[in-house]
Amino acid sequence: MKNIVLTAFTLVFSAIIASAQGIEFFHGPWAEALEKAKAEDKIIFVDAYASWCGPCKRMSSQTFPDPKSGEFYNANFVCLKMDMEKPENAEFAGKYPVGSYPTLMFIDAEGKIVLKDVGFREVDPFIEIGKKALGKVTKSVDYEKGYADGNRDPKFLYNYIHALNRTGQSSLKVTNEYLNTQTDLTSEFNLRFILEGAVEADSRVFDLLVKYQDKIVALAGKDAVASRIETACKNTVKKAIQFKSEALLTEAKDKMKVATPSRAKSFNFESDLSYYTATLDAKNYLKTAKAYQKSEIQNNSAKLEDLVISLIRAFPDDPKVLEQAGKWAEKAAETGGLPEYYLTWAEVLKKQGNKEKARAIAQKGIDAIGSKDNGMRTRIEYFINSLG
Repeated sequence: MKNIVLTAFTLVFSAIIASAQGIEFFHGPWAEALEKAKAEDKIIFVDAYASWCGPCKRMSSQTFPDPKSGEFYNANFVCLKMDMEKPENAEFAGKYPVGSYPTLMFIDAEGKIVLKDVGFREVDPFIEIGKKALGKVTKSVDYEKGYADGNRDPKFLYNYIHALNRTGQSSLKVTNEYLNTQTDLTSEFNLRFILEGAVEADSRVFDLLVKYQDKIVALAGKDAVASRIETACKNTVKKAIQFKSEALLTEAKDKMKVATPSRAKSFNFESDLSYYTATLDAKNYLKTAKAYQKSEIQNNSAKLEDLVISLIRAFPDDPKVLEQAGKWAEKAAETGGLPEYYLTWAEVLKKQGNKEKARAIAQKGIDAIGSKDNGMRTRIEYFINSLG
């Protein structure tokens, strides 16, 4: 079984929002969450927390709002927060007891626990836990056996590639084998098959998706098609990174421009930044980041903050990158005024070796905290203590 590197982008009909978002939590009762999970063929992710729990607050302020968490969890799960000590949640707490907070629960639409994990998790480990939960409920093994036994029923094949896509396994062989037997690709079923099968931009199936885009939009909706186009282009960028192929990177960007021109400019910048990060090309990374800031971000403090975080994660020891990150961090903090912006600026200063100024800027972050700090005071105080 191939690895599940593409899982985060492969659930059909899930709209990917152009602007980065964190996890969108469902606010209805538990019974409705179960119904929603069944209707959407998803697992339920439950953040079982307590209001006094420090690690719970850290996940709520750091992990859940991260765009990477949102992109993966919104596509694959019905997400629910459950304060286990509130009286109205007593029935749920009785059925699903926990011993520590936070407890991260993955529950299927029948109410059966698929996976449990305990404790604070940063973004990447948190996504890996979700992938593990998805892997436990996939039906692709059953479909694989049926396929090996010769089942070529169209509906069966559609369900097979859907199951493969959910766990990031390659579905192109099965998709192409089916489509090659068809004389009319414009039937409703075949158009939906193309939409489900177009998981990589560097493929014939993707070209068919673009060719019949208007017809597929009429069937599945504009958001579903836009989501699949961006998913496929992102997957080809991931392949470009895997094989260090600028040709594949260019193909993904070119096809995004043809298929969804309104997203192409931002997509190109984001793809280049990912590619140059993976290939350790700090020079081109910084050049792209500057162009991105000038064209798309400008002086938007929230977006500047996100860009600074990306810079210091990608090249935490590069002097030129840190110099530019410091300038943008200062701009974000002074215009946005949020305590987390001051903390990010202070972190850049610490990396540059300027601990004295880092301490002063961190203190500004504490001064900016209002009545609702969501654990921010603890974070900044921890940072100040780390300065020695």
